[in-house]
Amino acid sequence: PPYSSHVPEGRSGNRAAFFFCNAGVGCAPSERRPHLNITNDFFPGAIDQIIQMHGTHYAKHWGFTSYFEAKVAHQIAKFTLDKQDTDLVLIARDDQGVAVSLILDLHDPESGTRGAHLRWFICADRCRGTGMGRKLMNEAVAHAESHTNGKIWLRTFAGLEPALHLYRSFGFVL
Repeated sequence: PPYSSHVPEGRSGNRAAFFFCNAGVGCAPSERRPHLNITNDFFPGAIDQIIQMHGTHYAKHWGFTSYFEAKVAHQIAKFTLDKQDTDLVLIARDDQGVAVSLILDLHDPESGTRGAHLRWFICADRCRGTGMGRKLMNEAVAHAESHTNGKIWLRTFAGLEPALHLYRSFGFVL
């Protein structure tokens, strides 16, 4: 399927999304609202859980191989080792561990003038449709407003409709 290969401007020239492939996800019913605690840093085991969430979700729904999981592991490990005080780590945690993760990388060399790189944003199946992703996105946007004049960019799949709906509601455009 076709994909964007240019750098779009986004809302007010601030937010941009790069759409790749053709995929989609389902959401859990909104009435399922688990008790979650939001942390601003990695806790022991969190990095492994975020990697595993990405690996299992994308293998199950899109047929991704362990190469993708290894790539996520490599990139998140590098981010963790190079993490600076202005980067933002948001992890919603419940009694089963990581429920939602969102990382705002303000120092990704790939970003250039595009601003903060929104990375590793994923919700566990048990938390889809609960509003926790939106809550973390609100915090990320507020952080970007104060550190990058609201500039945020990300990569996502063209068919991930719930995620695309969320991104568009925050002003992201292709």
